Amino acid sequence: MLIMEKLRSEVVSRSAVAIVVLLLAGIAAAQNQPTQITLDQAIDLALAHSHNLKAARTQIDQNKAQEVTAALRPNPALNWDMLYVPIFTPSDLTTDTLSTLTEFDVGVSYLIERGKKRQRRLDAAKDATAVTRDQVNDTERQLIFGVAQQFIQAQLAQSTLDFALRDLDSFQQTVRISEEQYRVGDISEGDLLKIKLQMLQFQTDVSSAQVAKVQALASLRQLLGFDAVPANYTIEGEFSYQPLTLNVDDLQAHALKSRPDLAAATEGVRAAQSQINLAKANGKVDLTAAVTYSHVSDENLLGASFSIPLPIFDRNQGEIARTQYAKTQAQETAEATSDAVLTDVRNNYEAFKTNQEIVQLYTSGYLKQAEESRDISQYAYKRGAASLLDYLDAERSYRATQLSYRQALANYLVSVEQLKESVGSRTLP
Repeated sequence: MLIMEKLRSEVVSRSAVAIVVLLLAGIAAAQNQPTQITLDQAIDLALAHSHNLKAARTQIDQNKAQEVTAALRPNPALNWDMLYVPIFTPSDLTTDTLSTLTEFDVGVSYLIERGKKRQRRLDAAKDATAVTRDQVNDTERQLIFGVAQQFIQAQLAQSTLDFALRDLDSFQQTVRISEEQYRVGDISEGDLLKIKLQMLQFQTDVSSAQVAKVQALASLRQLLGFDAVPANYTIEGEFSYQPLTLNVDDLQAHALKSRPDLAAATEGVRAAQSQINLAKANGKVDLTAAVTYSHVSDENLLGASFSIPLPIFDRNQGEIARTQYAKTQAQETAEATSDAVLTDVRNNYEAFKTNQEIVQLYTSGYLKQAEESRDISQYAYKRGAASLLDYLDAERSYRATQLSYRQALANYLVSVEQLKESVGSRTLP
């Protein structure tokens, strides 16, 4: 019985160890498994983890703290004094002396702000917060475009690598066929060497594409935040041509409503007006009122006083004039920003149209023609109806056309993202 129980306990222990090992292996496998992210997920990750954006957002919190400061009221002041204390004649320090000769004064004073200074300060602080919030939104807009642009570059690198690997595999089959042809005497040794040397270009294309992919993913990870995705992450999404029909007037009208930098410039005019109102309020002199309790010669007295500066010379004229000029500057800046927005949309729209036309040239027939030319030359060469130079030239033309198309497609996709950035919205009208 003891032996059976001992064996049973050993079996249970080994089973528990095995389960723990399997769990750890599963966790390790899950950690080593690459994470696939789409463009929308990449943008969300960047907005949540970008350190530059987080730093910019703290400006909003700082401005809100300034709103708290602007809304504070002045603190009251406590005044106290004691006069006619015979400290140099200690013998006179009696209760009768303190009650009949010594004077005690206790008072409270308070600064009464005039001209709605507190409200003007609060309005100016809130307007500054609104400007900062729009500026942070503009930083987000630029970050989104940077992520989208780099994501497309990573897609381009992946597409180029896939093509280079397929092209290398296809040409390796040609090399094997050529070696068989040389073995049976159908081609010369010189032609075989030319074909083998040509494969160096295909291998170089693969190596260059691999490096470009690694670099593109690393640059994208920097925008997303290194703690947002693992080092071995991958991307997913369609790298293909999707035609768009857009109207530049609609784009410009939408941009005037959606661009955060224009909104910040417009809010800047309002903030400048708040500074004018605050400067005028600061030109109003404040009243200091005080209530004092006095004990003099066995008498208890209550007094009230106030003081107010006479605004004869300083009425804050310089600051009022400066803020008025600052408002004019803000108005001109807003107009200049509006013009820049319209120009930005127009330029990006023209770039979008040009890139779309280039992509359509490839998809309308050039891609198919290049592939057919390569296939025909390859078929003819294998049967002795075409020269090696003709076949290699067709192969180079096909490869160049495919790589140029991928670059044109990337340019088109980037121009679409740039148009979204210039409009200030992820949805184009």
